[in-house]
This record gives sequence, C-alpha cells and structure tokens, in this order.
Amino acid sequence: MLSDLKNIRIDDYDYPLPDERIAKFPMEQRDHSKLLCLKGNNITEHHFYDLPSLLPSGALLCFNDTKVIHARLFFRKETGAVIEVFCLEPHNMPVVQAFEQRERCTWTCFIGNNKKWKGGPLSLTVSLGPTEITLKATRREAVGNAWIVDFEWTGGQSFAEVIEAAGVIPLPPYLHREAEASDATRYQTVYAHHDGSVAAPTAGLHFTAAVFDALKAKGFETEYITLHVGAGTFKPVSTETIGEHEMHVEPVHVTADNLQRLIAHATKPIVAVGTTTVRTLESLYWFGVQLEQNPNLDHMHVHQWDPYGISTVDISFSKAYENILHWMERHGTDHLDGATQLMIAPGYTYKVINGLVTNFHQPKSTLLLLVSALIGDRWHECYGYALDHGFRFLSYGDSCLFLP
Repeated sequence: MLSDLKNIRIDDYDYPLPDERIAKFPMEQRDHSKLLCLKGNNITEHHFYDLPSLLPSGALLCFNDTKVIHARLFFRKETGAVIEVFCLEPHNMPVVQAFEQRERCTWTCFIGNNKKWKGGPLSLTVSLGPTEITLKATRREAVGNAWIVDFEWTGGQSFAEVIEAAGVIPLPPYLHREAEASDATRYQTVYAHHDGSVAAPTAGLHFTAAVFDALKAKGFETEYITLHVGAGTFKPVSTETIGEHEMHVEPVHVTADNLQRLIAHATKPIVAVGTTTVRTLESLYWFGVQLEQNPNLDHMHVHQWDPYGISTVDISFSKAYENILHWMERHGTDHLDGATQLMIAPGYTYKVINGLVTNFHQPKSTLLLLVSALIGDRWHECYGYALDHGFRFLSYGDSCLFLP
C-alpha cells in the first residue's frame, strides 16, 4: 500500500487555473461568498450563509483557531537597503512560550535581500502605544534555506505585542500584491485566538457572527483546536511522485477538554473546517495509535508516512484520544504540544472526520491530495463545475462543503 501511495503522480492532480480566477481580494461580506456542496453524488451551488441548512443533523464543526502573525519585518540599513526578516517558527521553544518572551527570543527565519546583510545586528524603531521600542535582529547560522535569528528589544513588551506593531501580515505569494491595511483584519478568521501562523486557515475566513448564530440556533456544536500553519502550506509538489516530496512540519496544540468533547461526539458527524483542522484531528489519532504500541513516548511527532506503516493497529478514534488523555495524566499536564508532518493522500482512510469545509486549492498541491482522499476522483467534477460557474479560487476565494 505504501509503495502504491508513494508512486502517485502529482501531474494527475493538476488542473488549469487562469490567474484571473484567483481571488486577489476578499468579498466585501465574508459570508456572501459562494459555496459548492457535494452531498453524496449531488453537486449544488449556494452562498456561504446557507451552510447551517446543509450540514448533517447533530454535526460538530471543528475549527483551527490559530492567528496569523505579522511575520514580515523590514529593516532599513543606513545605506538605504531594505532587508526582510520573515519569522517562520520559534527556534527550540514552544510557540506560546516564544510569544510570551519580554526581552529576547530566537526564531528560524527567511531573509530577503540577505546579500546586503554583511554582518552585525539590524534594528528598527516602532511605537507601541506611548512607548517607543527598538527591535534588533542578529543573524546566526543558516538552516537549509532559512537562518537562525536572535531578536532583542526594549520596552518590556511581549514578543507578540512587538511583532504585531513592527511587522506586516504575510499574504500568499500567488496573490502577487503587497498587504494592505484591510488584510490585517480580512486575512484573519473572526475566531483567531492563538498567535503562531504565517498563513490563514482560509476555510474559516467565510464565517461571521451571523453564521455562528445560525449554527447555534440549529443546535450545531463547535470545537476549537490549534495547528499553526507554516509557509510550507504554499509549497507545490515539485517532484514527479509524492513519495519524493517532504512534508513540512507544523506545530499542534490541543487540550484535554478538546479531546473529551470530541470523544463525547464520537457517534455523530464531525465536520472539519479547513485542511489544517483535518490534519490536526487525524494526526492526533495516529499519536494515539503510537501510544497504543508504546505508552512511554515522551512527545508527539507524526511523520508523513506513519499511518501507512502502522496500519496493523486498528482502534477507534475515541480509544486513540483516550490514550492521549492518559498520556497527559502521566505527564501532569492538561494539554499537548506536538508536531505533525502527516501526508494525507488517496488511499488514506479517514479516522475522525466525516465532512469538510474547505476552499479551492492550488493545482498539484498536497491540499488537493487531501481532498481527493476524501471524495476520490469527484474532485475533477467539483473543480470543473466551479471553473464553469464563476467560482473564485484559493485563499480569498469561495469554498466547498464535502459530505461524501
């Protein structure tokens, strides 16, 4: 099975996407975007505010409440050269702890115009309320195509506050434009809570207070977990087969309360909002399976092919999540900070989710493979319908509800 999976050709997941079909800006009203619904074998067209009337009875919607950080920092040298430091992830420190730092922290970063950074620290000054803060960046060693960067700042503010004031929100590269003031709000879900992503969980961008009110009125429950979206989410598969593609690592945060509520809903449909939510829920299952085999594991890291190498173990997702709860008890904690590289591709059997709300994804992307694992070759029909009926694509585009 694993060899067949690794031999999947990424060219089979290509489709023509003219640039004019990529939404460069969001809809004026979030929930007035279009919604394609695949329910069983039927494709229908709606507006996003119709979502509550399309969901299966008793469904729980699970969201990723990560918050996009202002990850792009621009430092101007005395010569006039501008160097961009793009914060990817904390170096050797959990995300939450890194944002709580008040004097210094270290991050893995992309560096734009790196050749102009001859050495020595860079600095910029920014106003944070009545306080003027100086932020310094010192480049250390290279790690792959990124660099380790030490940050120091004055003022006693948290790094979360500093980067919010000093940085610019990163937009997907395929938008081919710089961020505008409105993007700081619109490229963020209304329920974003935990700082840490460099890209939005875009399926959630369509939700509004009115949609949440309608969901509540119809008796649907909601749950929020956290996966911090990395820059690798935009990386198309450049290899001929997916077996040669290395999945990026993304940090996961989940609480004991999350797991208990999901277990309590195990007999009813679970609909994930966004592919990052899918990867989180399914990765947690596989960590639970790992614990079934070895309860003494000290941390969670789900590698991209793990599910295909331990398929001899078949337990319910409730049992898997209970294993994680027991792990938390043994470690004296009420939460789990882990990491995942999970690759979900055709041939994968979903263990937790029964449906998916998601946007339209880039050709030849791992996100399109994830969708195909859920709905099979029907993705061709759905995407073809969307192209023929004026749907808008990618991050600021329209969405789908898949209920196979």
